[in-house]
Amino acid sequence: MGSIYLIRHGQASFGAEDYDVLSPLGHRQSSALGDYLSQLDIRFDRCVSGAMKRQQDTARTTLQRIADHDDRELPPIEVDPAFNEFPADAVIQAHMPELLQVEPNALHILSNAASHRREFQRLFSYVIQRWVSGEHEKEGLESWQEFVERVRQGLERLLNEADRKDRIAIFTSGGTITALLQLAIEVPPIKAFEMNWQIVNTSLSQLKFRDRELALTSFNSHVHLELMKNPELITYR
Repeated sequence: MGSIYLIRHGQASFGAEDYDVLSPLGHRQSSALGDYLSQLDIRFDRCVSGAMKRQQDTARTTLQRIADHDDRELPPIEVDPAFNEFPADAVIQAHMPELLQVEPNALHILSNAASHRREFQRLFSYVIQRWVSGEHEKEGLESWQEFVERVRQGLERLLNEADRKDRIAIFTSGGTITALLQLAIEVPPIKAFEMNWQIVNTSLSQLKFRDRELALTSFNSHVHLELMKNPELITYR
């Protein structure tokens, strides 16, 4: 069977003007992942990244660390926007009128998210529940089903091109991993997002495939961070 390794990007710049930038901690997490993969002697046949900076930089940092330990040629990073994260900011903005009805201070909390992490998560969870339900579609906004379909098409392209024992790395984001898990194990969307909230930055989840059949064999492994014995390396955003 072949293997697909779903790798969440390192910590981004939560609360900053541009979230789509790896933080210094995100680079450390990515380097730790590269060290760990090198120790396991895992050789990727293909490496695919979404088009977002945090995804590509995680891929580059991880692969460079592997290269530091091993002079074997590594596959190039292929960029496929199908594995981009869903448009979280657009989803929040589209549901802002309803959000303000349940939390009048929503704008303040969202504008100062780094200082109000718990409140931000509460509001974000409310918005996500509305979005994935499919009952509150917004014109011009990518729906949950459209997002899953985009991810499914990217996955199908990989499977169509894969040899039966390929090891494929996908550097992506939590929401995309959630969509891939829904496709693999067919859990309801809201249950999939309950798993999403637990996905650690640079964690590894693994799918096995035979032709188009998929099986989840591991989820959210972050041993490479736990081995560092530094709790600050384990982050979720």
